[in-house]
Order: sequence, then C-alpha cells, then structure tokens
Amino acid sequence: MGNKDDIIEINLGELFSVLLARAFLIISAGVFFALAGLFLSKFVIHPVYESTTKIYILNKEENQTVTYSDVQISTQLTQDYAELIKSRYVLEEVIQRLNLIDTTYDDLSDVLRVDTPSDTRIVAITAKDEDPLMAMKIANCIREVASEHITNVMDIDAINVAETANVPTKKSSPSVARWTVIAGFLGAVFIAFFVVLGYLLDDTIKSNDDVERYLGMSTLALIPLTTEEMDKKKSKKSKHK
Repeated sequence: MGNKDDIIEINLGELFSVLLARAFLIISAGVFFALAGLFLSKFVIHPVYESTTKIYILNKEENQTVTYSDVQISTQLTQDYAELIKSRYVLEEVIQRLNLIDTTYDDLSDVLRVDTPSDTRIVAITAKDEDPLMAMKIANCIREVASEHITNVMDIDAINVAETANVPTKKSSPSVARWTVIAGFLGAVFIAFFVVLGYLLDDTIKSNDDVERYLGMSTLALIPLTTEEMDKKKSKKSKHK
C-alpha cells in the first residue's frame, strides 16, 4: 500500500510540474479567451433590456373593510394570477394590440417573466427586448390586458397598478464581466486539459525512475552522454524549434 501511495504522490508531483512548466501557455490562453469573451459580449452580441411593471391584487367586496382573511386569500391566489398573465389569450391579445406581426405566442412567452414574491400580493411582470422602448411597451400592455382578463375570470372588482414599466437605461444581458471571467476560465481549463492529456499519454522513458516504474527493473548504472552527443541533441532540438 505504501508503494502505491508513493507512486500516486510522485505522479501528482510530476503532473503539477508539467502544469507549472506550461503555466505561461495556460495563462496566455486564459487571457486570450477572456478578451474574446469581452469583445463578443460588448460588440457582437445584441444587448437585451428588461422593463418591469407591478400590479397589486386584493380580493374584497365593495364597501367592505379589508380583513386578514382577504389578505391571506389574495396571497394564495397570486400563483393563479401569474398563470393567467402568461396565458395564450393575454399574450396573443398583446401581439395584436402592439401589432407584433413577426412575434408568435411562444416568442412572447420566452421574453416574459412573472414573479410573485412570497407573502405579498404584488405580481411583477417583466418583459425583455433588444429595444428598451419596446420592452416597456410590452410590459405595460401585458399588464393592461392581464388586468382585464383576471378581472373577468376571477370576478374581482379591479387590479391596482403598483408600478408602471419605464424605459430601461442599462442592459440586463449579456454581462461583460461575467462573459470575460467565464471565457477566460474555460480557455485556461481547455489548454490545461490538453497539457494533462499529453502528460498521461506520454509513456517515453526519461529517467531511471521511469525505468523502475514502467519496466519493474532497477538501473545498475547511468552512462553519461559525451560532449558530441550532447551537441547533437541540442542541434536536433534547435531544428525542431
């Protein structure tokens, strides 16, 4: 068991040495990929903007005070409202009102996000688009159509607007910092993988330790190279370079 542990430790040491010897290559690849990720996220990929509107929902009959039961029921029903907001009826109506000819129900559903924070009666409707103005229009239109639809389906008096959507000034994606870091990390890992693979596939004998490891034989003596052989070896290396 001790010999196996020694072999593992030596292998890990050699592997670390190989990675350390190729550190410049690995770091260079990481920097190159990081710059590529920065360039793509900043100049190539179209930015996407998000605009959010919020509605406040409370079930109660007219001329009655709000009770704890009303609040509790309204909170439980927010998930139902979220499903109605994302329904085909609402989204197709939004497409017609905004004249989104090239947009399908699935397309609009993909750019819509409905959030229902726990223990609240607030429903947040977020729309994404490459045009910040259109993102605002879509969010507000979904709120208007959804409010009408929920009022009819759930038979409630009205839905209050807690917050109207505004024109976003900052893009939500892609994140330049995130793309840069992830691309740099993946580039470094990619090159390190091939360095490790090359090390694992390299079964050439380079030292007396390799003779004992691969052939199971002990070396009796080492024959040093002559000056001429050393010069030939150096000249071969220079030619390969």
